[in-house]
Formats: sequence, C-alpha cells, structure tokens
Amino acid sequence: MNQAFVLSNPVSESKTSVPQETFVQFIWRNKINRRYLLVAVVGMIVQFVIFKMLYPFPDFFSDSYSYIYAAYADLDVSIWPIGYSKFLRWFHLITHSDTALIAFQYLSLQLSMLYMFYTIIYFFNPLKTNRRILFAFLLFNPLFLYLCNYVNSDPLFATLSLLWFSQLIWVLHRPNIYQIFIQGILLFLCFTVRNNAYYYPIVATIAFSLSKQKLWIKLMAIIIPFLLIIPFIIHTRTAAYKMTGTKQFSLFTGWQLANNALYIFEYADSSVGLSPKGQELDKMVRNFYTYMADSTFHQYLDYYVGNYFIREPLSPLKSYMNNHYKITDGKSVIVAWGKVSADFSEYGSYIIKHNPSAYIHEFVLPNAKKYLRPPLEKLEIYNLGEDKVEPIAKSWFKYKTRNVYAVSKEIQGSILCIFPFMFLGLNIYYLATIISFWWKNRYKNVGTNISSTVLLLFSFMLLNFLFSIFVTVIVIRYEIVPMILCLSGSLLLTELNGKKMILPTINSQKELATI
Repeated sequence: MNQAFVLSNPVSESKTSVPQETFVQFIWRNKINRRYLLVAVVGMIVQFVIFKMLYPFPDFFSDSYSYIYAAYADLDVSIWPIGYSKFLRWFHLITHSDTALIAFQYLSLQLSMLYMFYTIIYFFNPLKTNRRILFAFLLFNPLFLYLCNYVNSDPLFATLSLLWFSQLIWVLHRPNIYQIFIQGILLFLCFTVRNNAYYYPIVATIAFSLSKQKLWIKLMAIIIPFLLIIPFIIHTRTAAYKMTGTKQFSLFTGWQLANNALYIFEYADSSVGLSPKGQELDKMVRNFYTYMADSTFHQYLDYYVGNYFIREPLSPLKSYMNNHYKITDGKSVIVAWGKVSADFSEYGSYIIKHNPSAYIHEFVLPNAKKYLRPPLEKLEIYNLGEDKVEPIAKSWFKYKTRNVYAVSKEIQGSILCIFPFMFLGLNIYYLATIISFWWKNRYKNVGTNISSTVLLLFSFMLLNFLFSIFVTVIVIRYEIVPMILCLSGSLLLTELNGKKMILPTINSQKELATI
C-alpha cells in the first residue's frame, strides 16, 4: 500500500529496519521505477530532437560571448566565474559542435533531475499522484529545454546544484564517509561556476550538523570544500592581480555593489571620506542624477531587472570605465571591467554601509517583489531578437556565416510566461505547508531524518531568498534550482501535513530514542 511517507519503506530511520535493496536495485527491480526510467530516457531524446529541429542554433546574449572569449583565451579569471569557460574549453577539445554542447547540457540537467527524483521516492515514498506531478515537471518541461539551449552557465550550475543537494539528502538518510568527498567536490564545482553558490557552504554545514555521524567526520566534511575553495580563491586573486593590478576574486562584485548603491543614491548621503577615485565617480553620479531628474528615468529603472547601471551604456559606471580605459578587443574589455571593479567596490560598499535603511527600502524591498515573480529576462526572446551572432561565436563553433535562425524568436516568451507566476504560487504554497508542518508539530511524528530534511530544504530556500534580494539581480533562470526544490518540498510537506505517519516497528525504548 502506497502510504504517504511510510517509514517502513526500503529505507527506514530505525536501526531495526535494514534496507533490502540498494539504490540501483530499487530502480531496476521495481517495475514502476523501470517504467519511469524508460519514459524519461525516451522522453529526453524525443524532446531534444524535436526542439533542435525548431531551434538549430544555440541562444546567445552578451554573457555568452564573455564565456566563449575566456575559454578561447584560456583565462584564469574573467568577468564571470571561470568554471563555465573552463568547461567550454575542455568540451571544445572533444568537439566544436554546438549541438553536442547543448545536448550535453540538456542531458546532464535531465539526468541530475532524474537522480533527485529517484532519491526522493527512495527515501520518502510519496503518493503516486505526487510522483507523477514531480516526474512530469522535471522531465517534460519546456523551461529546461530553453534554459539548456543557452551558451551560458545556468544549465551547468543547475545540474551541479541538484546533484549536490541530492547528495545532502543521502547524507541525512544514509550517511557514509565517501559522501564528504563527493559533496565537497560538487560544492567546489558550483562555486567555480556561479556566484550564487556563496551560501552553499552554510547549507552543507547545516546538513552535516544534522546528520548522524561522528563529530570528526562532520568537521572533516565541513572543512573539505574549503580545502578546495580557498586555493581556488587564492589562484583567482593572483590571476586578477596580474591582469588588473588588484587582487580580486570576482571582477563583477564591484559592479554589482556600485549598481545596487546607485539605486539608493537619491535617498543616500555621499561623503568626502571616499578616495579620489570614489570622489570622481560620486561627482559623475551626481551629474547623472541631475541630468535625468526630469526624464522618464525611473520608468527605465523598473524596466530593468535590477541591473540598470551595469547594462545601460549611459550609466555613470559605464562612463567612468570609458573615461579611464580604451576598449579595443575581448581582453581589454575584461581588463577594464576588472580594474574599475575595484574602484566600484569601494564606492558601492561605502554608500550601502552608510545608508542601510535607504538600501533596504529602495533596493531590497523592490527586489523581494521581483523574487516572488522573477522576470523571464533573456528567456523571453531568442538571441535577443537578432539574426546574427558575434564573430567569436562563429569562430568558436565553426559556423559558415554569422546568421542564425529559429522557428520563432518570440514564441518562447508566450510558452514560458507561466513560470514566473508558477514560482510565485509555489513559494506561497511552500510557505503555507512549512508553517503548517511546524504549527501542527508534525516534526514530532516523522522521525529525525524526515524533519532534518525539511529543515535543510527550508534553510536552502531562506538563504537563497536572502542572498537574492540583498545582493544580486533576480531573473527566472537564477531561480531554477529553488523552483525545483520548492515544488518537491511542497508535495512532500502536503503529505506530511495531511496523512497519519506510520512509524517502523521499534523493539525497545532505547531504539525509539534514536528516531
């Protein structure tokens, strides 16, 4: 009988319940699980073939060309984290086929989601309906096809993140010493690909703190990712110093800080305590706001996704860079961005630190609204509506011409328009289910492994929310992993809140205390 979260499933929290099947056996010996696997594999192939018939070329935007150039020049530091560019370079050694690249991105993401799907049903045994909902969302979702069609770090980051989080679930339910190395490597790889992984070590620390392992294993598991991350940071800062003259881990952080600060500039007080470069930038910002006072400037601020001063050519940040540095080629762009990033970091940090109330009111709260319904942004239109790609893309993929085409440039916006609203609905529903779970004291009836998993997922969602609204811009492609985890958590919590838990048979009060 398929009870909701029946703890007498193949993997139980009780010491008296020894798993009868390995994970592979659980997938292969069970007729229904084999059917899921068959449908998934066939579905992946059919969907991808049809999609590439409609979209023969990848999707490109400005970040794509930055990643390709960093791969082409074999740089160790760039505007964006270098991990994806390294991946592009290594993949290019095998083949220059753009179709092979997109296929690898798509199949990797789908397989990571399939692994997470089987992990969930292996440990939690959800109802058939919820299994089907989760399976359909993960394996038959047009959002993931469009996401993976980009030459961009989003699909690789989502793949690594889902594998990493799935591994943390294993840490809670089936702890084993080899997991500390697997999750450590996955966390490190996430860290090299996207800045959103900055809070991942906190999530990993929570997972191992909740796990039933010896203290020295927990400590080693927490430390191992830093043994990889710290040398990487040192190497990146050294490479940045050689290129820009300043030691920076990210050549984009200063831009982000200054951009965020300029959103509150009208409501903040500048100071003469800034360095000469900071004073110069401050003067340019004041002139900019004076000039834009009577224009439709604020309407443009709302139109952008929180990155107006990074993207807009007329912004004081772009003007400052153009006044100081001459852009001639791909490398000069990165060098210029990196050099001014150090100046911007000082300026942005100063404005934000000295005006925290304005920052919360003018940047954080509007960003929180965007979090609930993140815009499609680049996903709204194919190739930014252009018929051509930049020369470096033509050279990298060995295209005969710069021309690209698709079945339609605009239709993807209509297909994907539901997902911002879906993310809003999922967040509201997840919040309701997590409140109900704690309000009804359900955590007292489900055992420590289940309640620890609920706490781990909540920690991830909360940290992602705080990081997103306080630090970065918010778009739907940045929220793919939170959306997947939000749906998974909501389905499982619905069962936990609505069904009576059936605990495994306990042979002694001593064993009961371990649950």
